[in-house]
Amino acid sequence: MRIVTRVIEINGVTKKYGAKTAVEDVSFTAAPGRVTGFLGPNGAGKSSTLRILLGLDRATAGTALIDGAPYATLAQPLRTVGAMLDGASAVPERRGVDHLRWIAQSNRIPTRRIGEVLETVGLTDAATVRVKKYSLGMKQRLGLAAALLGEPRILVLDEPVNGLDPEGIRTVRTFLRRYADAGNTVLLSSHLMGETAETVDDIVIINKARIIATGTLAEITDGHASLEEAFFALTGSEPGESW
Repeated sequence: MRIVTRVIEINGVTKKYGAKTAVEDVSFTAAPGRVTGFLGPNGAGKSSTLRILLGLDRATAGTALIDGAPYATLAQPLRTVGAMLDGASAVPERRGVDHLRWIAQSNRIPTRRIGEVLETVGLTDAATVRVKKYSLGMKQRLGLAAALLGEPRILVLDEPVNGLDPEGIRTVRTFLRRYADAGNTVLLSSHLMGETAETVDDIVIINKARIIATGTLAEITDGHASLEEAFFALTGSEPGESW
């Protein structure tokens, strides 16, 4: 029987598109009981790395493992890892509850989970509203609800608080902290440095397709006034540049 470790392991991952290298020799881990922030300027390789991890793209070299196995080989992927890369990614004409019902039915997830996750993300009152009428923040909430449907022990989230109001941001932050404190694993990508610093335990910074820094939040920010200052110093970028 395979031992469940709840660990994300990226080992020497390289992805090339013809002459262009999206990521090169990327290696890092995200451990149970920890929230790991994955940071980098636009185009640095964050999305490519996450897509490879979730089996949406194939690495040119290296491995990306979840619980010791590639995503594509997981017997019940949504019960192992919950992911949100592009918000809800739902059909605009579909009601929020129907989007979740379709995911639950296709993955043999109990229907009771639909009401539970809607309550968790604060969408109970908007469950029967069609997705096309959702604000950006509501779509983000729906995407998070979908990621939580299978009660996974690992979460991979790309910009999970994008579009949320301050109350929503605090709710997500509190949830992620409790989720990690229960022994689960969170890997999140974000461009909100202040919020990231309030949420994460560990930091991985990627720039120009390569990992340039890994460590605890305290280690990365040592000698700097903030995570934002440390980020700009490490990447060589300046506030106001596109990232």
